Amino acid sequence: MSLTADVKAELTAIRDPRPTVRVAELTALLRFAGGLHSIAGRVAVEAEVDTPDLARRTARDIAEIYGVRPELARIQGSGSREGEYFAVRVVDGGETLARQTGLLDIRRRPVRGLPNKLTTGSRDDLAAVWRGAFLASGSLSEPGRSASLEIACPTGEAGMALVGAAHRIGVAAKAREVRGVPRVVIREAEAIRGMLLAIGAVQTAAEWDQLRQRREVRAGVNRLVNFDDANLRRSAQAAVAACARVERALEILGEDVPAHLKQAGELRLAHRDASLDELGHHAEPPLTKDAVAGRIRRLLAMADKRAEQDGVPGTESAVPAGS
Repeated sequence: MSLTADVKAELTAIRDPRPTVRVAELTALLRFAGGLHSIAGRVAVEAEVDTPDLARRTARDIAEIYGVRPELARIQGSGSREGEYFAVRVVDGGETLARQTGLLDIRRRPVRGLPNKLTTGSRDDLAAVWRGAFLASGSLSEPGRSASLEIACPTGEAGMALVGAAHRIGVAAKAREVRGVPRVVIREAEAIRGMLLAIGAVQTAAEWDQLRQRREVRAGVNRLVNFDDANLRRSAQAAVAACARVERALEILGEDVPAHLKQAGELRLAHRDASLDELGHHAEPPLTKDAVAGRIRRLLAMADKRAEQDGVPGTESAVPAGS
């Protein structure tokens, strides 16, 4: 299953007995999963959810809390919404249910955000609001650069209410609009984990965090490997360039090269992959790294000076392109 399905399956199994928590979760689910409709001139409350288990549970909660028996229907998705989904619909008594849940105000006007009593409730009530909203229209992506926990919102006001609830829980969330749809988004990894824990998706939060840690370790290893590869490439290119310049220097100077500088140059050509310290150990008598480097530096300088005097290409001309 996807991470989103994992979260929803875990949240569907939660049964908090506290009345205010149950009301907060159910109201948020109805608000974010469809809300109000007009059927034959009557107000109907309808929620469209992803799974039959959630549909049955939503219907049971409506019946137990408000004494109304909803209708259940299986609907074939179309357009942007593919696959099957499930509708929980209350027509008879729909207006009363809408008033009781705060989806309609006292003047029979739809509430565009969330009922005030929900957004000013306890921390557990606020977590229940987020749980209901996630069950209705939430999604969780895998950890990484584009990791996010998102809720698609019916209105901008509902999104802002959800942002306020998140902040009261202690989680940073932002409202944004994507292709004309208001959304509330949590992107920071610890904030995503914190919200999953707050709404009760403890197992999925642990799995998501383990996946995040594994990816971070893998990314760190890849960075080190890439860094080492780059260093090796640079070292190899530098060795090729150094040997090419030494060969050109010996060619320019011919018989005029001093013996000690010639020895250093020949050491460089004989042991092309060796470090300066290793070259010093190969010398007879042994030389220090600084002595080898100094002699090669003087060899190149002398050759470049001679090349300039004779009007011929210097040692740099022998370096292959890209080295």
